[in-house]
Amino acid sequence: MFSNRTDAGVRLADRLGHLRGGDTVVVGLPRGGVPVAYQVARTLDAPLDVILVRKLGVPHQPELAMGAIGEDGVRVIADDIVRMARVTDAELARVESRERIELDRRASLYRAGRKRIPLRGRVVIVVDDGVATGSTAKAACQVARQEGASRVILGVPVAPVDWTRRLVGVADELIALDTPEYFFGIGQFYRDFSATSDEEVIACLDLASKETTASAAHDPGALGVDPPVRDEDVAVRAGDVALGGHLRIPERARGVVIFAHGSGSSRHSPRNRYVASALNEAGLATLLVDLLSEAEEAERANVFDIELLTRRLVDITRWVRDEPDLAGLEIGYFGASTGAAAALSAAAESPTNVSAVVSRGGRPDLAGPRLGQVRAPTLLIVGGHDNVVLGLNREAQARMKCPTTLEVIPRATHLFEEPGTLRVAAEKAASWFLEHLVNGSPTASSS
Repeated sequence: MFSNRTDAGVRLADRLGHLRGGDTVVVGLPRGGVPVAYQVARTLDAPLDVILVRKLGVPHQPELAMGAIGEDGVRVIADDIVRMARVTDAELARVESRERIELDRRASLYRAGRKRIPLRGRVVIVVDDGVATGSTAKAACQVARQEGASRVILGVPVAPVDWTRRLVGVADELIALDTPEYFFGIGQFYRDFSATSDEEVIACLDLASKETTASAAHDPGALGVDPPVRDEDVAVRAGDVALGGHLRIPERARGVVIFAHGSGSSRHSPRNRYVASALNEAGLATLLVDLLSEAEEAERANVFDIELLTRRLVDITRWVRDEPDLAGLEIGYFGASTGAAAALSAAAESPTNVSAVVSRGGRPDLAGPRLGQVRAPTLLIVGGHDNVVLGLNREAQARMKCPTTLEVIPRATHLFEEPGTLRVAAEKAASWFLEHLVNGSPTASSS
């Protein structure tokens, strides 16, 4: 059982570690395969791209694939399923026409201002969040072949026990972390199998582009920015637990922001890494750190234990204070979902340790009576279509005594999946931290 696609990607990356180095490209199948592929690309230090394919679902049972289409005219038809489902040529043509329109739409969206990464002569790792019938995976591998890949490897977190028989000859190597005997659907093996948005796909591609370009050049200055002082995974001691984190300190950092992740999220989250990247570009150091160990995350109640999360964040803050490379920098907290409650509680418990707080889609109400004790200027960012959380943030703002601003992002829902909304949230967070960590001038409460 995988927590989510990020967790699946981290585990799959470990299995594919032997492919690090060399002329390798990782390609994900949008949408759900891209967050998985992003983690693989990060671990292998390889460029990330997408291969666009669309499943052709049986008209009266669309979740059952009778084939797939892909870029460059690739077309795969499962004749046995077409016969079994009694799909006529006209029905197949209508489904294919509809899916071709969607494939072209995604190509235009995902490749806007971004060139396809050449695959000719390279090892190509095709990644999806799982294999069911195998039609889309087969089409993706065929696209890679047509693009001239020297070797094609198909890697997935989960697949049916007979998947290699179904896909024999499709790729040079087939890798699955698990092949359970009782397989009814990919989502069966994920605790969180919510739909991946176009915005998350684009965020993954943008992040991967920045990370791999800098690594390949061995000179981040070539990207128009100063090389980071540190950009590394770290182990942060919080009480008797060692927590995994990632620390990035840009040259001449002007402040440091600690990320308090919400329920179901982690330091690997593409959304949080996207925001952290925006803060790094603004000259701020970032620490993305898990507030729970892997064993603790398995207990769902811990995710909502605000007292526990608060203690961890206070300990993490002490760790940051003791880091020589961060000495003298003002500290901010960035919290999402339940992490926002932990950030506000920690800010109230140690008011001199934090100079600013930003909550994105957060639950400040879960901080309870500590809300009135927060002194750090606080920015509450909420999606305009996230009605329940928006109401909770308005109520929380009324109880807060520190300088507080509520920013409502139009059209955004809880996870800021709509195009452009996460970018706006990241820009507002960067502006807030620059104002209060660098300039230190308070902002009047508003809404």
